[in-house]
Amino acid sequence: MKNSIIFYLLFAITLNFSCAQNAENKVNTPKNDNFKAELFVDDLQIPWGFTFLPDKSILITEKEGKLIHFSNGKKSIIGNIPEVYQRGQGGLLDIELHPNYEKNGWIYFTYASAEGDEKGGHTALMRAKLKNNSLTNKELLYKAVPNTTKGQHFGSRIAFDNEGFVYFSIGERGDRDINPQDIKRDGGKIYRLYDDGRIPEDNPFVGVEGAKTAIYSYGHRNPQGLIKHPETGEIWDNEHGPRGGDEINIIKKGANYGWPLVTYGINYGGTPITDKTEMMGMEQPIHYWVPSIAPSGMAYVTSDKYTDWKGSLLVGSLAFQYLERLVLDGNKVIAREKLMDGLGRVRAVKQGPDGLIYVAVEGKGIYKLIPVK
Repeated sequence: MKNSIIFYLLFAITLNFSCAQNAENKVNTPKNDNFKAELFVDDLQIPWGFTFLPDKSILITEKEGKLIHFSNGKKSIIGNIPEVYQRGQGGLLDIELHPNYEKNGWIYFTYASAEGDEKGGHTALMRAKLKNNSLTNKELLYKAVPNTTKGQHFGSRIAFDNEGFVYFSIGERGDRDINPQDIKRDGGKIYRLYDDGRIPEDNPFVGVEGAKTAIYSYGHRNPQGLIKHPETGEIWDNEHGPRGGDEINIIKKGANYGWPLVTYGINYGGTPITDKTEMMGMEQPIHYWVPSIAPSGMAYVTSDKYTDWKGSLLVGSLAFQYLERLVLDGNKVIAREKLMDGLGRVRAVKQGPDGLIYVAVEGKGIYKLIPVK
């Protein structure tokens, strides 16, 4: 017992030292906001993802399994969506347009699916087209297996790179000691496909016997933010840690991000998961949060409509119910700012085609941030 107590104390000291080294850990609240949050789309329960159509109308996923089209101030329900597995964190998740949507009409979305022989569900990626307020040409591009009745860690976000590959994330589905470190199993991974679902020939585990060849990186816990960096073209993710240790990572081909062998977090009960925060051959995050903010959604600001925001990251906090702005110096976070404090659980954030920031808040709707001079 004495040895256990000493171990826990040493681990806590090490973790606190690591947090001290993460000097950007302190979050500041600005005295005056440079925007006004205006409710743009009201009466949404869990708006998991949203994307703008070329006519500036919005497609919105409600976790319960509704796909909503918001146009000219009115909401309509899109028909013929796939059957969605409803359990815990599972439901209808992210949505993105193909980069050449105006030419090909493809819409991509992730959702929890019960398809398969086992009970329960797992994350799937589908693409479809929109016609007369209904989905058509539905194509299931990827379905993770095996199903499980566990309700946590489905992921999932979608992003396209500059070459037109589609990336999507799937959480480790609560099997932390099995899935994330095993490239022969789904879960705890970032995947990369051609836009039609084919496996790219240069994916890192093509040719590895038994491997899931759609995998691009592994060792992830529950990534709920995924974007293409507009300047470098890199894919960035944010992901939930346990108690502490939420992360922002730059996704590299074939890289191992360590979960659960390395982490800056601990178990929810306060006991250590591991005494290691880094290990040879495993990637370090460019930023981590202690305590956890439960990050969901992420946007890189390219707009100059807000004073000093250009070039920063915006991340939603589910746990503390605010929008966080992270000031970057290259790939390093040098300052944090708390925005929209207490408004609600921020699920998704996007920069719209008008250069304004839109923020999806659970139980409220989608807010438009109006600059205030």
